[in-house]
Amino acid sequence: MRVFDFSLKINGFKIDEAKRELAKIQNKYNEDFTGYVENQKRGILSFHLNQNPFYKSFAKTVSVDDWNSVPVMTKLDLQQPIENRLSKGFTVKNSYINKTSGSSGHPFIFAKDKWCHAMTWAEIMNRFSWYNVDFNTSLQARFYGIPLDKKGYYKERLKDWFSRRYRFSVFDLSETAFDKTLSKFKTTPFEFINGYTSPIVQFAKYLREKDIKLTTICPSLKVCIVTSEMLFKEDKKLMETQFGVTVINEYGASELDLIAFENTANQWQVNSETLYVEILDKNDKVLPYGHEGRIVITSLFNKAHPFIRYEIGDIGTLAETSSIKKPILKTLTGRTNDIAVLPSGKKAAGLTFYYITKSVIENDGNVSEFIIEQLTLDQFEIRYLSREVLSLTKMNLITKEMENYLEPGIHVHFKRVDRLHRTKAGKLKQFISSL
Repeated sequence: MRVFDFSLKINGFKIDEAKRELAKIQNKYNEDFTGYVENQKRGILSFHLNQNPFYKSFAKTVSVDDWNSVPVMTKLDLQQPIENRLSKGFTVKNSYINKTSGSSGHPFIFAKDKWCHAMTWAEIMNRFSWYNVDFNTSLQARFYGIPLDKKGYYKERLKDWFSRRYRFSVFDLSETAFDKTLSKFKTTPFEFINGYTSPIVQFAKYLREKDIKLTTICPSLKVCIVTSEMLFKEDKKLMETQFGVTVINEYGASELDLIAFENTANQWQVNSETLYVEILDKNDKVLPYGHEGRIVITSLFNKAHPFIRYEIGDIGTLAETSSIKKPILKTLTGRTNDIAVLPSGKKAAGLTFYYITKSVIENDGNVSEFIIEQLTLDQFEIRYLSREVLSLTKMNLITKEMENYLEPGIHVHFKRVDRLHRTKAGKLKQFISSL
């Protein structure tokens, strides 16, 4: 029995029909595909203008014939009860309801109609199949958060059982915990690893310390797919060495869909079948391919709740080689609220100098994880987990490197801690601005 498909069907999600519809979309030629996207954009916009009082009030001056007249919406615009945002005919009982993790600072409850959610799963399953992963048969080693309350905990465990996955805690990354993780891999024919980047990186570091290549004890393993947190080249190389399989980068948002997925040509291929992705400048103007800007996304199928020109909060670039059918995400440089502002007025992406610091702070294996917080314009704090306290020499070197990249006069404080704060979902936010 295809248990995963069955679990979707009994919850009202027509996965078989969605897979067939996705295949039809993918088989369209370029000209037909352009027509498909334009029809979907116009159709979803018209639907919400006519059937969603919240969106009609939000987009008062929109013309369905002028996509550029459509206003950009943010999570802040959606900070009101879900019942106020649903289209006519949709309720919390006949829609798929969930909540974002709030890693961007604005958590909220969202809705999808059941057909839209089925299309979401059809898209995800299609992309994973590029690496011979079948959600009905492939056993998953899952590194995700889990609710700590009893009801939420057992609900997730039940979903894990139906989804053929075993969940490892991302809240305990100790050596003792990883000893147990390793034992599970020895006795379980996992076919793929999926989950948050940072705990999977920590597991790879543990394997390096033990001088173990994971496929020697779990030869069934095919691929590792990471999501939700930034993946750096050095970490990818480490994981591929220690796991013995290819590491794939996924970019998605729970309120939308899978946004981009690394294809077999090492390109971050954007989902053009169920989403329409744009890169906008600060004035909401569409930027040409190759230019960096705000990532704005339209859900082409969601009738229950409008996500039309929705600013997800990330900054990125579509490659010059992109097309309407096959957009390629060239860069993803962090969130719009992950920007460091310096005394001179200069701005820098927080993850960029996190990366520079990372190359210094982790080169000897002493520090396992760290985060950077900007406290004031010229004051930064680095909180880190390590076997030993950082030496003064290394602290000075890190400070010097940050000054070289940013500007002179930056003050860096170091704080060794026993645990780093993660979101309730288990994500690690590498850079925080308190300005």
